[in-house]
Amino acid sequence: MTKRHITYLACATAFVGAFAGAAPASAAHRTLVVHPGQSIQKAVNAARPGDTVLVLAGTYRESVTLRTAALTLRGVGPSTVIRPPARTKARPPAKGATPTCLGAGNGICVVGGKKKALRDVTVADLKVTGFAKVGLWSMGTDHLTVTGVTADDNGQWGIAQEHSTRGVFRRDTARRNGDAGLFLANSVKAEQGAKDSKGAVVERTLLEGNRIGLTVRRLRNLTVRRNHVTGNCAGVFVVGDENKPRAGALTVRANLVERNNKYCPKTARLPHLQGSGIVLTGTEQALVARNTVTGHSGKSPLSGGIVLFKSFVGVTSERNRITGNHLSANSPADLVNQEAAKSGNAFSRNSCRASRPAGLC
Repeated sequence: MTKRHITYLACATAFVGAFAGAAPASAAHRTLVVHPGQSIQKAVNAARPGDTVLVLAGTYRESVTLRTAALTLRGVGPSTVIRPPARTKARPPAKGATPTCLGAGNGICVVGGKKKALRDVTVADLKVTGFAKVGLWSMGTDHLTVTGVTADDNGQWGIAQEHSTRGVFRRDTARRNGDAGLFLANSVKAEQGAKDSKGAVVERTLLEGNRIGLTVRRLRNLTVRRNHVTGNCAGVFVVGDENKPRAGALTVRANLVERNNKYCPKTARLPHLQGSGIVLTGTEQALVARNTVTGHSGKSPLSGGIVLFKSFVGVTSERNRITGNHLSANSPADLVNQEAAKSGNAFSRNSCRASRPAGLC
C-alpha cells in the first residue's frame, strides 16, 4: 500500500500524510481512506485502536477480519459493497487450523476471545452480499455497534453474533438470506445455558425475505424494538431449551411484524414454516408488548400472530407477558398459546379477534 492508498486525517485537521506514520504522534485518532481497487484488509491491519477505516463507494471483492479494539469500519452507504472474490467458496481448514473469514464463507468477521472480549468496534454504512455463509459475523465482542449495514443474499445469516455482550444493531437491513436475517445467540455449537447479553439492542432494522427475520437463541436481557419484519417465513423467533439459565427476561416491543407468509420446508430442528409472526419457544419471563402483528397465514404448528410453543426438546414457555399488542388477520389465530394454563403466561389488553384457546383476546 502506497502513500496515496490511505489518507490520514488527524483530529479535525485536513492534514494528508504518507502511509507510515505521517500523522503527528500526538494525534489521538486517524482516518484511513480506502479507494476502489485497494485492500480494505490492509487498511484494517494498519489501523490502531480509535482509528476509522473509511471505505469509499465501489465494489470490493474480499473478506475482512477485524481484531482491533475501538476500531470503526465505515462505508459511505449501500454504494460501498463487499462481495466474495470471484470463483471462491467456503472450504474446511487444514487439520487443526482455524478457518479464515473467507475460508469459512463469511464477509466481515469481528473476532474477540472467549476470555477477553474485543471492545467497542463499529461497522457502519456499507453493504455485504453474496457470501456462502454469513455477511457479517462476530464472536467474543463487547459493545459491538452495527449500524446502517445492509446484508443481502448470503447463504446462511445476514448478520450474526455469538458469545458477546452489549451489542447494538441499529438501522440495518437484511434481505433474502438463507436462514435468519439477524441471528443472535449465546453459542452456535456448544450446548449451554442462556447468556446475559447485558442489554443488547436490536432496533429500527428491516428484515425482509429471509427464512426467519430475527432469531434470538439462548439469550437473556436484551431489547428488540421498532423493527420492520416482513415477507419472511417467520418473523421473530425467541428460542430456548432445557439448559440453565433459561432463555428469556427480554423485551420485544413496538415492532411492525406483517405478512411473513413465505414457505420454508422443514429442517432437522423445525417443521415447515409459514405464516408466523412472533414465536416464543422454551422461553421464560419475556415481555411482548405494543407490537403490530398482522396478515399471517399458514398451516405450520408455529403459524399465527403471536405463538407460544414448547421447545422441540419439550421445554415449556413460562411466565411470559403478552400485553398491549395490536393483532389482525392472522390465521389460524391472532394469539396462540399451546402451553398449559399452569405455565403462568399472561395475556392482557391485546387488540385481536381470535385466539387459541378462546378467551385470550
